[in-house]
Amino acid sequence: MVTVKFIWDEEADRALSLPAYESAGAAGADIRANLADRGEITLAAGARALVPTGLRLEIPHGYEVQLRPRSGLALKHGVTLPNSPGTIDADYRGPLGVIVMNAGSEPFTVKHGERIAQMVVAPIVQARFELAETLSDTVRGAGGFGSTGRS
Repeated sequence: MVTVKFIWDEEADRALSLPAYESAGAAGADIRANLADRGEITLAAGARALVPTGLRLEIPHGYEVQLRPRSGLALKHGVTLPNSPGTIDADYRGPLGVIVMNAGSEPFTVKHGERIAQMVVAPIVQARFELAETLSDTVRGAGGFGSTGRS
């Protein structure tokens, strides 16, 4: 088991829970909006906002945290994360905010304490990059988008 440490921002509502898995088999832990004024943020259709969580985190070296949309908000309201998955690096210690976008056709209000995204803790591998004279051949070759067919 990996431990991710959190601290509260000064203005955070500490009565709200830390990110939490909502079921025994959940891959993502839900994150809540933690608004300093305990109010709400209304997003017009097509608008986006940085929603604070009131948290800062320490991710173990060799891991990242990915922020992903909540499927229910996406399906029912068109609310998503435009940079999904958003990556938080292990050496970041600033405020944890979530970029939320209303891709729906109606305004959407993010309320204080509402679950707005999910976070997945994942191992990372850093690669070595090198310039080569040639690349190996494959059956696919240079075939790009849609080159392997539709079904």
